[in-house]
Amino acid sequence: MSAPIKINNHPFRFLLYLEWILLAIAVLTSVLPSPSPRFHSQMPELTICSLTIFGLMGLRLPTSNNLVKNIYTASEILLLLLTGIHGGRTARLFPFLYIILVTRSCLIFQLPGRLTVTCLSFILFLITLTSRLPNFPQTPQAQERFRFFTLSLVLLFGLSLVFVLLLMNTVLSERQSREKLAIANEKLRQYALKIENQATLEERNRIAREIHDSLGHSLTALNLQLETAVKLFPSNPTKAQMFLARAKELGSKALQDVRHSVSAMRSHPLQDKSLEQAIGILAEDFQRSNGILPICKINLDYPLSTDISTAIYRIIQESLTNISKYARASEVQLVLTTTDTSLQLIIQDNGRGFDLRQNTTGFGLQSMRDRTLGIGGELQINSAYGCGCQIFVEIPLTRLR
Repeated sequence: MSAPIKINNHPFRFLLYLEWILLAIAVLTSVLPSPSPRFHSQMPELTICSLTIFGLMGLRLPTSNNLVKNIYTASEILLLLLTGIHGGRTARLFPFLYIILVTRSCLIFQLPGRLTVTCLSFILFLITLTSRLPNFPQTPQAQERFRFFTLSLVLLFGLSLVFVLLLMNTVLSERQSREKLAIANEKLRQYALKIENQATLEERNRIAREIHDSLGHSLTALNLQLETAVKLFPSNPTKAQMFLARAKELGSKALQDVRHSVSAMRSHPLQDKSLEQAIGILAEDFQRSNGILPICKINLDYPLSTDISTAIYRIIQESLTNISKYARASEVQLVLTTTDTSLQLIIQDNGRGFDLRQNTTGFGLQSMRDRTLGIGGELQINSAYGCGCQIFVEIPLTRLR
């Protein structure tokens, strides 16, 4: 069951404000005295009460129960009829009140219900207009002008209802499409994360098998070599030394296997270091390789999650790697700050730059885009030949914790 539409979850709150403005004008015209008896309100209290109730009904629109929606719409129509027939000068505004009725029906009903309410609004408009036609005698010319004015008014109002109906249908369809697209994107992101986690698990299983097959074999062979050396050492020390040398080779190989496996199984590259410390190490490595120390300005007001920190670290690492390989820069700036709404990362160099149209499918750039998308952020690359390169990453506040 969908929740009722209230002021705090109204999809188009400006329509609600517009309703209040029109209703306020209608109430004001019914309160002010009219200079002409023709436009004097017959029952101003009833008109004000009807408009007030009609306006308050807009604060809660039913969306689930069909019976409640039908009773709600019938009550609105009754209030508008009372206003149109007894409203005096307010009756001049009653066509706009029917437009409010049509806009509300678009938020409540599906297309058949919207068409029904629109047709009813047009019929009730004709009924109210007919009931207020003057009965005093007129000249033939005046009657002709009056008929032409009435017909024009009816056509204009009918076209206005059709326009409002089409406009609301278009806006609501576009809104629903955006919501469905957002839901689909979120599901796709969740599926991507699941696939990534599954791939990580499979990789760890592969590394475990590698440890068992390679390291286990090396340690078993090492143990056999040592046992043989121990047995031969009292009777044949020379031959025992050969087994010890072989054991040393196996030990070195086993050590290499351990280092490789441990490096591959690290949970994340920061590994007991803060993001600031990890970035500092990257900057020092960059200086040793290129002779340039990046200018780092880091201002984080609150700690980041492991996923965000890892993604930011990898993006910075890939950016510095690209600068080291291709940019030929003499100055590199790195700014990482948090604002009230987002986390912002800017990496800029004064190198030779590149043409974005010819360098959009590289593995490094695509990897940065994927990492940014994976944490719900946006990545923008600005570069041109001779103008350096700027990488801008922004992550919304809702994704940071």
